[in-house]
Amino acid sequence: MKVLVIGAGNMGLTYAEGMMDSPLLGKQKLRIYDTDPKKTTSLKKTNQFNVYEKLTDCLPDSDIVFIAVKPYHAEALFKEMRPLLNKQQIFVSLMAGVTIQYIQKELQQNKVIRTMPNLPAQVGKGVTSYTEAAEVSRVELLSVRNLLDTTGESVHVNSEKFIDASTGISGSGPAYVFYFMNSMLEAAKKMGFSDYDSKVLVSNTFEGAVELFNQSDLSPQSWMNRVASKGGTTRAALDSMEDNNVKQLIEDAAYAAFHRAVELGEQNK
Repeated sequence: MKVLVIGAGNMGLTYAEGMMDSPLLGKQKLRIYDTDPKKTTSLKKTNQFNVYEKLTDCLPDSDIVFIAVKPYHAEALFKEMRPLLNKQQIFVSLMAGVTIQYIQKELQQNKVIRTMPNLPAQVGKGVTSYTEAAEVSRVELLSVRNLLDTTGESVHVNSEKFIDASTGISGSGPAYVFYFMNSMLEAAKKMGFSDYDSKVLVSNTFEGAVELFNQSDLSPQSWMNRVASKGGTTRAALDSMEDNNVKQLIEDAAYAAFHRAVELGEQNK
């Protein structure tokens, strides 16, 4: 199977590196295309991919095409792609806010899958939600899912509404975690810890808490109740968060990302 990734930015390259050893490729090297000469030169030196600088050399005979460019590049890219395509190809979008309907219209193709990736895919811990046009068969969808799973886990959703919703949870979510971590790092430094010790304290606390959650059936609320005793230090911290409405602010932030994804989709119909 010939798999092409268009766009060698952070997300495109992350998925390319994850997929390059997939059994679905057989003896084929994963293909990657980018317009930046510096990127293509650097990628050629790794000898990991078949690297292309012209769509005419790689797009017409590719079976699955991952589109990993910024949404504002989509219109020009699709215009260039359109005359090079055939009806058997499958197109997988990693672009935020670009609808299946828009991609079908601009490419004049039916087999389109829309995804919402996230940054932890870079370390094999990503989560990718995805949904498909009616014209994509179950076998084709399974092939794409197997490719997506090389970067972590994938979650099939029933409609694009949930792609937009997952943007607010998993797509933008790592930034919320980094925001919280940054606040804790700053607090640790103000308390007198070194940069190194602050990082160890905060990163290991996050990693440990997530592992506890993943290895049990307890809810986050149950874990909070276990950690926080009446009149204790943890209860003082949680009470402060409740008093400052932190829970609602986090929910509001997730919905802000969700609503922005919907807005972008409306612009790309």
